[in-house]
Amino acid sequence: MRTKYYKVDSANPDLTVLAEAAELLRQGRLVAFPTETVYGLGANGLDAEAVAGIFEAKGRPADNPLILHIDTVEQLNDLAAAIPASARALIGRYWPGPLTVVVKRQSHVPNVVTGGLDTVAVRLPASLTARELIRLAGVPVAAPSANTSGRPSPTTAQDVLSDLEGKIDAIIDAGPCAIGVESTVVDCTTPVPTLLRPGGITYEMLIEVLGEIEVDPALACSQSIPRSPGMKYTHYAPVAPMFLVESGADYAAFILNREINGALAAGHTVGAVVSAEMADSLPPQVIASVYGPRTDTALIAANLYTALRSFDNKAVDVIYAEGIAEQDLGLAVMNRLRKAAGYRIIRE
Repeated sequence: MRTKYYKVDSANPDLTVLAEAAELLRQGRLVAFPTETVYGLGANGLDAEAVAGIFEAKGRPADNPLILHIDTVEQLNDLAAAIPASARALIGRYWPGPLTVVVKRQSHVPNVVTGGLDTVAVRLPASLTARELIRLAGVPVAAPSANTSGRPSPTTAQDVLSDLEGKIDAIIDAGPCAIGVESTVVDCTTPVPTLLRPGGITYEMLIEVLGEIEVDPALACSQSIPRSPGMKYTHYAPVAPMFLVESGADYAAFILNREINGALAAGHTVGAVVSAEMADSLPPQVIASVYGPRTDTALIAANLYTALRSFDNKAVDVIYAEGIAEQDLGLAVMNRLRKAAGYRIIRE
């Protein structure tokens, strides 16, 4: 299969181009497209056979639910059996945007979308390209990240092509994604809304609206039945094994250099994903990828997957990553780093 390539301006996308891609979606084909978070791999969300193609292209486990993307708030009524007050409050504040709400589903939503659950995850993206594509397609679009399952999510069209070229029908290139980590997922069916995946809408922003929110314990480890995309399996992982150092900033340099020097002494080629402050303290033999200053969590989130993917074409044997504080987007960054490391965590 040859993957069609479309280039559009993110601020003023060519509707003729998007209409051609939308027709592919209506035909049951797979189209990768940009959102403000990461690139998604889209299919007609009401066509079970088309959605099954997503799992095949990605090598994604079939019990991992997908998010349905819509282009107006009103379309949620066509997918949800009920919309709790908590969901309405969040939607009123943060749609369109990087927020996914989990609600009880209507019966016509295919099981392949929901992983067999009685709930469905729905998002109205902020990306104009994404919304226009969905509008022109005339159907909700099921879309996980457009990458091989388990790999770092794609934030550019080139990332998508490196994983999926020849496996999907088309890709729409609108440049790099602004946020760089996936949407926040909140289960609004529980008595107290539950944070299932941290993302572009931060914990602090959720509290502003809800006043109270629970954090799902599964964020700390894998679980048998994932309630949201990105919960169960090792995700976001570079090719080489990675270890995450979780420590206060003052002690992180000692731990990182201790581990790195041990790996170098054993004859390994070592990579490091670190802050700008940490980079100069590393041994010169280390291949470093800098994600940004420790205090700029938005920049770190935007750069994170690019930093992880940067080692794909470098012959490193092991990677060490520096953790950051879990304020604001730091919570989402640390969630992704823990999963990318397969929960191989080194603490002080």
